[in-house]
Amino acid sequence: MKGFGSVEDTRRALEAVGYICTPQIATVVFLAAATDKPLLVEGPAGVGKTELAKAVAESLGRRMVRLQCYEGLDEAKALYEWEYAKQLLYTQIVKEKVRELIGSAASLSEAVERIAAEESAFFSERFMLARPLLKAITAADPVVLLIDEVDKSDPEFEAFLLELLSDFQVTIPELGTRRAVSIPLVVLTSNSFRDMSDALKRRCLHLYIDYPPPDQELAIVRSKVPGLTEALARHMVAAMGRIRCLELKKKPSISETLDWARALIALQLDTLSPEVVEATLGVICKHRDDARQVAQQSGQVAGSA
Repeated sequence: MKGFGSVEDTRRALEAVGYICTPQIATVVFLAAATDKPLLVEGPAGVGKTELAKAVAESLGRRMVRLQCYEGLDEAKALYEWEYAKQLLYTQIVKEKVRELIGSAASLSEAVERIAAEESAFFSERFMLARPLLKAITAADPVVLLIDEVDKSDPEFEAFLLELLSDFQVTIPELGTRRAVSIPLVVLTSNSFRDMSDALKRRCLHLYIDYPPPDQELAIVRSKVPGLTEALARHMVAAMGRIRCLELKKKPSISETLDWARALIALQLDTLSPEVVEATLGVICKHRDDARQVAQQSGQVAGSA
């Protein structure tokens, strides 16, 4: 399985799959891959954190395994769970064997002991349904493990992750410790919904991705939406910068910039006027108060190229 040869090789590889990155991003990604350290990527929603993990997987030729985090996520959804219906079905099929096993038992306690001695037959990998974390560490070839929006999970689940992040292993009570067959490249993303613990941060390299500067945002637009004219692309990126300077609940990110560019193409527009800004506010702003504020400043936002 190929890896990155250098920081510059990392940058070229990411850009080859459509991810425009800064030298800082390329450096941290290279170090994470070279040192087998998990990478914690933080920043506002929509700046390309998840896309970075996808680009890393594609550029390395690895399969990506994704765990989407949410409040209430537990081990059964993230690591494994037992297929109880399958266990019950097998129990019914082999019930004659069970009768033979306990038939000569002198007491109930002895019968229970005999059944307990055979419990490994039903608590084995045959009856285990692997979830993303277990799939990642048992994969024959190295994968990219994306633990997306880890800040939305509970602190208890975050603590559960520590064993995986430090030793690339997980403990299954019925089966023991399972160590990684091939060490995955782990990428965790966070929108700063809550602060991550120091214990988790110590185990990771850290990368903060902010809103891109105008030249980088323009390069991303050129790459992702090639049908937009150069003049309109520059005008739109400048307008997006002015919008982000307003006091908004949710500043539009690069994902909104790309949506806006596609919307302007769909509307067959080649200029950006205050009227166009107001007409397309539903693409840019996701809160009513934000849309109202941008509408009030539409003339200033539209500005000039």
